Amino acid sequence: MRLIFDIAFTHVRFRLRQTVVGMLGVATGVGFSIMMASLMEGSQRDFIRQLVDALPHVSVTDERREPPAQPAAEVFDAVVVHGLSTEQLSKGIKNPYATLASLEAWVPGEVAPSVQTKAVARFGGRDTAATVIGIDPKREVHVSQLATQMREGSLEGLFKASNAVIVGDGLAKRIGLRVGNTVTLATADGRAFYGQVVGLFHSGVRQIDESQIYTLVRTAQVLSGRTALVNQIRVRVNDAMQAREVATRIERLTGYKSVSWQEAHEDLLSAFQIRNAIMFMVVGAILLVASFGTYNIVSTITHEKARDIAIMKSLGLREGTVRSIFVLEAGVIGVLGCLFGFVLGYLLCRGLGLIEFKAGFTDATRLPLLYAPQHYLLAGGIALASSLFAGYFPARRAARVHPVEIIRGAS
Repeated sequence: MRLIFDIAFTHVRFRLRQTVVGMLGVATGVGFSIMMASLMEGSQRDFIRQLVDALPHVSVTDERREPPAQPAAEVFDAVVVHGLSTEQLSKGIKNPYATLASLEAWVPGEVAPSVQTKAVARFGGRDTAATVIGIDPKREVHVSQLATQMREGSLEGLFKASNAVIVGDGLAKRIGLRVGNTVTLATADGRAFYGQVVGLFHSGVRQIDESQIYTLVRTAQVLSGRTALVNQIRVRVNDAMQAREVATRIERLTGYKSVSWQEAHEDLLSAFQIRNAIMFMVVGAILLVASFGTYNIVSTITHEKARDIAIMKSLGLREGTVRSIFVLEAGVIGVLGCLFGFVLGYLLCRGLGLIEFKAGFTDATRLPLLYAPQHYLLAGGIALASSLFAGYFPARRAARVHPVEIIRGAS
């Protein structure tokens, strides 16, 4: 075994330029693969974090996932009813605060009541559709990131003015609102409401910023025409990944439709799975190209060391031993390339992390990068496997040649 190592390291050492070229090829592939994986997965996690922070983890509404059946259909199995509307239920969650208390007893997180209604926001002759959400500011800080998303004013401002509202900055820009202005909110049944703007928020999700208005629960109840209405319960769990399980249990216990953030953004999460598959294919392609350099180097070494191979086989070395020598050389190039690639990948990530840019209303920010050991292990493992695989075929071909043929054909 020591003889195999001595011969392999001798070949690598005396062919230093070829070794360095092969090592740099592997290092470049590993380094850029780590950078790409870090950037793509970091941006994906940052986007998911924005989605999670923009909305409560679970939203319980007064809807039912399945429409209620007709009374006759519940009594008779064979009955078929045509032309009748389903039973019209009163709006809102029944006994909302009792439901809140029961959820607080077991939900691993925080819950808060809210009232949601639709209206048309009107200011300066401009109209736009809006979703008005009534909240309890003291509870809301525990179930959403609204308090940290304020660009002007604060949640406490809802208590400091009559009919106070907090408006998304996208909606405010669309109709020209500023803090201190009075906006008119008109409902579909003709009720009009005059709210004073006490703050602007920016969630980072354009659809929300251009359509949502927050106010107090009692103010939203007045706007909807029902003073005791609570038609939504907002839930934030300690572990966001458990939101789907918590939503399923809430729906089973209460009967009301409970939507987790995963269900609300299921299409995007499916797209991310495809994006991850593309990322792995691109990383694999980069490392595969780098492995061709190792293949060429080992092929050149085996061709130039034909006489050495003949002498080794004449001295009694078996084919497996000769093959192991050249596979070991490819492994040495792969290992050195991986080590330098790890350093290169880290430096590339650090360099990208220093880039700052401004986007919209956000402060100066940096590219979202994820420093994860699995990126190094994945890139290094694929690169090393590719190097060994690339070194195996020329080594096998060289080991199979008969020493007499090599000596006879040598010049």
